[in-house]
Amino acid sequence: MKENIKIVQHGSGTFSDRSHAGKMLAEALKDYDLEDPLILGIPRGGVVVAEEVADSLGSQLDIVLSSKLAAPVNPELAIGAVSETGKVFMDPRLSSREWPEGYIESEKREKMGKIERRREIFRKARPKARMEGRTLVVVDDGLATGSTMEAALWGARQERPSKLIAAVPVASESALGRISEAADQVLCVRLPSLFMAVSQFYANFPQTTDEEVIEILKKASTKEKKGNGP
Repeated sequence: MKENIKIVQHGSGTFSDRSHAGKMLAEALKDYDLEDPLILGIPRGGVVVAEEVADSLGSQLDIVLSSKLAAPVNPELAIGAVSETGKVFMDPRLSSREWPEGYIESEKREKMGKIERRREIFRKARPKARMEGRTLVVVDDGLATGSTMEAALWGARQERPSKLIAAVPVASESALGRISEAADQVLCVRLPSLFMAVSQFYANFPQTTDEEVIEILKKASTKEKKGNGP
């Protein structure tokens, strides 16, 4: 395990839901030197976790967009991800696979359209926060392959932060190793010995909707306007 990776607990355990996971993640982040922090949730489920982190730490909340690229015969299998700017990150474990001609480019175009739609509706709820020179903490609800987080970290790095931290409640060991190259520091609350899917580590893991994300972002924006936020 690389030196910039911190594991709070080795072994399995179940979070009651994403809010519970966010509270535990925030507690672990209190040991970090977070100068002028901005908590960035990856939509959609990661934003629920990030909201709890931001509230617990008294920090600002925003989002960073990325989207997984799905396998042609199994939409649940992530073969890579694309950042908000269109940069593609393929899962190195699948690098030897031969995909149908033009498939990756077609999948990228589809997911860039999805990112653009989300950016339009989410930015109406919460205008983009200042990121340059700040400590950016990129949060998701868990990492299976690490592709989506890697793409999100790359996008956040383009904002020229003073420090870039990846923070998740649970992850596979391979995913942590992968994203450690993209972040200055990596924090994971639980590292299980057997990892099948993120959902196995949550007692309650409903799909987060765009509407839920919008409400979270509206609340964050309202706090700032009222002067109750950082």
